[in-house]
Amino acid sequence: MDPRGGIDLGGTKIQAAIVGADGEVVGADRRPTPTAGGPEDVAQAIAASLAAAAAEAGVETAALAGLGIGSPGEIDAASGTVSQARNLPGWEGSFPLGPRVGELAGVGRVAVGNDVDVATAAEARLGAGRGHDSLLGVFWGTGVGGGIVLGGRPWSGRGAAGEIGHVVVKLGGRRCPCGRRGCMEAYAGRAAMEHRARKLVEEGHHTKLFHLMDKHGRDRLTSGIWSRALEHDDRMARELLDEAVEALGAGIASAANLLDVDVLILGGGLGLRLGEPFRARIEAAMAPHLFSDDDPPALVLAQLGDLGGAVGAALLAGDGAPAAADG
Repeated sequence: MDPRGGIDLGGTKIQAAIVGADGEVVGADRRPTPTAGGPEDVAQAIAASLAAAAAEAGVETAALAGLGIGSPGEIDAASGTVSQARNLPGWEGSFPLGPRVGELAGVGRVAVGNDVDVATAAEARLGAGRGHDSLLGVFWGTGVGGGIVLGGRPWSGRGAAGEIGHVVVKLGGRRCPCGRRGCMEAYAGRAAMEHRARKLVEEGHHTKLFHLMDKHGRDRLTSGIWSRALEHDDRMARELLDEAVEALGAGIASAANLLDVDVLILGGGLGLRLGEPFRARIEAAMAPHLFSDDDPPALVLAQLGDLGGAVGAALLAGDGAPAAADG
């Protein structure tokens, strides 16, 4: 099987992978998502990351059998267009991401899917979801995204299923980046947590978060910065993450009550970086809210790690890129 490319586009990072037979990664590249500019700048950065991953694999991007892109926002799979990707710079309208990256990279066939959906599909086929007929993937990072598999097949509803980050956990609560109030993401999403931390600093509260951000050359509070702040026993980081755990517990439990899936998979930048201790804490926070508390679905960590989204995108390319996304 000819190698395929996969891109996991996130609010803070672009992860590229070249995937060969049996889903093994033969080349990879990771770089920050642009913080300024707009969709064209993001497309340029994706093409550069793909080229670096292909060089590591010893192939030309033009020789790839296909390319898959997992992106946040509203996805038109037929055209490869991404709209309203608010966690990305200057992305309020629509942009033909698939065709443009295909043009820049010289790849003839490009498929675009929702970032969380493709990561969930990868876990279902190759990772923590193998052997299960139904699952819910929860990806805790810049936002909080969800992917659903029911009866062995991805479930996207009318196109917006799985938006677990916008389950309301507090009526009239904190403003969410989506503009509504009380969403889980308003308390647990990394972008919302950073906004809250900056507001608290303006009010006179103290934290090492932004010192650590500057020290490590970051321009955002990445998952690594939150983890380091905990290692420094930073009070603000600890309290904001406590709020996040409680929100995740309530929201994931509510989704489990509704769907009654076989297994719950926790991934995403924060989910994977904070790892097993926080998985256990979230599971404990779910317990008071579970209807079937005598036999709840297991909450497990994603097995494919940081490469899961890119691998899932490559699988999407192998499943057949739409002709309308031809470069």
